[in-house]
Amino acid sequence: MSYKNCFVTKSTVLSSLVAGAALCFSVMASAAPMSLTDGVGGYGVSGVDGVVGAPPGGGDYGWVSTSGGAGGVYLDGLGGTNGSYVRTAAFSATAGQSLSFDFNYISSDGGRYADYGWVRLWSADLSQSFLLFTVHTTDDGTDIFGTQGAAQINLPNASITGGAPNWSALDKYSEKCYRSGGGCGSTGWLKASFDIIDAGDYILEFGVSNRFDKGYDSGLAFAGIPGGGSQVPEPASLALLGLGIAGLAWRGCRKEI
Repeated sequence: MSYKNCFVTKSTVLSSLVAGAALCFSVMASAAPMSLTDGVGGYGVSGVDGVVGAPPGGGDYGWVSTSGGAGGVYLDGLGGTNGSYVRTAAFSATAGQSLSFDFNYISSDGGRYADYGWVRLWSADLSQSFLLFTVHTTDDGTDIFGTQGAAQINLPNASITGGAPNWSALDKYSEKCYRSGGGCGSTGWLKASFDIIDAGDYILEFGVSNRFDKGYDSGLAFAGIPGGGSQVPEPASLALLGLGIAGLAWRGCRKEI
């Protein structure tokens, strides 16, 4: 048995490598949807919408809103009437690891009726929770209060772009404001970072609550969450894929006679 070998030129190998690179970049461009698990009330995934532009890393963002909220969803100690929350898929973190995400708080409420949002870190089995921070609007801007638990939280200074916010997640209260004098608007995209104290598997929870009434909704948008998207192929993986395709090109040139 013998084989008839054809000639594979450098340009053939190069074109195969280019094809492999194109395939890898195609995988990179088609990242998996944001991975959210259980939630209660109003939440979802969206793209650019009204005052909520694209997040710093581009792509879609997750959101949670008091619109469609369920009764009794609020933080102990702060109270509320109705609210919503949604949780991410579990992710692993090592002790001392620094993690971050982007968030944007949007509210049509104000004054003494100001709603609030929160971000909480849970153990993967939901046996323990640690409040990272809360956020609510004021007549003069936005207050963000950090706490300490399983992580040390680093928060930005926040202000608010006032006015009746246009955002679909606010439903019938989009482009409305309870008080024209202050309290309504959005923070724009802000970055929060936190350092894990103990290694383990964790879940992030994003929530919002109407504090004193059920009118004039508020919401929290978030992006860049840990474990929230598909992995980008490493350069070595890209090269190996290209070489693999080149090898297939060579193999295809060998015919049994």
